[in-house]
Amino acid sequence: MTKTTENVLQLVGLAAAVAGLEYYFFHTPSAHATQKPAAASTSAAAPILRDGEKRLANARQLTFGGENAEAYWSFDGKQITLQSTRDGLKADQIFVMNADGSKSRMVSNGKGRTTCSYFTKEGDRVVYASTHLGGDAPPPPPDHTQGYVWAVYPTYDIFSAKLDGSDVKRLTDARGYDAEATVSPDGKRMVFTSTRDGDLDLYTMDMDGKNVRRLTRELGYDGGAFFSPDGKLICYRAHHPQTAEDQQTYKDLLAKDLVKPSKMELYVMNVDGSNKRQITTNGAANFCPFFTPDSRQLIFSSNQADPKGRDFDLYLINLDGTGQERVTFDPTFDGFPMFSPDGKKLVWASNRNAKSRGETNVFVADWLP
Repeated sequence: MTKTTENVLQLVGLAAAVAGLEYYFFHTPSAHATQKPAAASTSAAAPILRDGEKRLANARQLTFGGENAEAYWSFDGKQITLQSTRDGLKADQIFVMNADGSKSRMVSNGKGRTTCSYFTKEGDRVVYASTHLGGDAPPPPPDHTQGYVWAVYPTYDIFSAKLDGSDVKRLTDARGYDAEATVSPDGKRMVFTSTRDGDLDLYTMDMDGKNVRRLTRELGYDGGAFFSPDGKLICYRAHHPQTAEDQQTYKDLLAKDLVKPSKMELYVMNVDGSNKRQITTNGAANFCPFFTPDSRQLIFSSNQADPKGRDFDLYLINLDGTGQERVTFDPTFDGFPMFSPDGKKLVWASNRNAKSRGETNVFVADWLP
């Protein structure tokens, strides 16, 4: 969940690039602000795919303007949920839209910052993280004078709500950061990141917030987790500092509710937390892994090909770390990939075709295996 998927940005210079990574904000427009359907934008005529993107076809842009990211399918493939800063919003809020980009509407209440939304199995609710109980205004963005850091706001809790924004239910109430929740294929459990035990670790819990189980215990950040389609595995991103100096730096930042994301590797483990193994070893900022439909590979975003660390592209990799293949070649940002439930389409966020600096939009394309 992303992380909260915060800003895997300037680190990457993405601060304005990855638009919703964790670039949270707020305002209080009408509780159900809407966006024009994709077909209404003249940008639809602009070319989308780049040379070399042979895995993608028939691409379409679904959002136009603002910062839109972490777009995830409903289990029936008919809708998409995402976080967005648009139409005067000062922080990311949660939206849902049809799979073609039409009928976009806001689900969250417009207060605080929100991140990492995901549909329930039934498709009538979304789970997401929000700081609104900590105040109507969004908590301030992190101070980058300490380097490129993400904020892990302790006022984040996980909620669920109906698609019209009603019947909001609080699912976590532990002290500290709770966010980045995604739902298991059977719809019975969710995995999320929390600081409830003093570190950034992964946990699972029932859909009502009960039966919490801790999965990771190594010092460092573990987050952005997803279940495999067969329900047997969980993939995630992590940074585990090894030297005494790096460990102390990590602890000092975390004490200030900050984390530095410049180096993250991808991991896979069994759903009970056993058999953890590292998939990438490139020393880059690798994040937002998602399983391919057959549960045998990961698609993920990484800046490994850019010496300056600013250009993120999508890659495929086998679960044993072999067979890496580059999927996107746009010279800006591509991230947050997710396959549709039938495996025929890929949705992702990108700076491609942006009309202004920092604009990030949601795209969908046919997937060519």
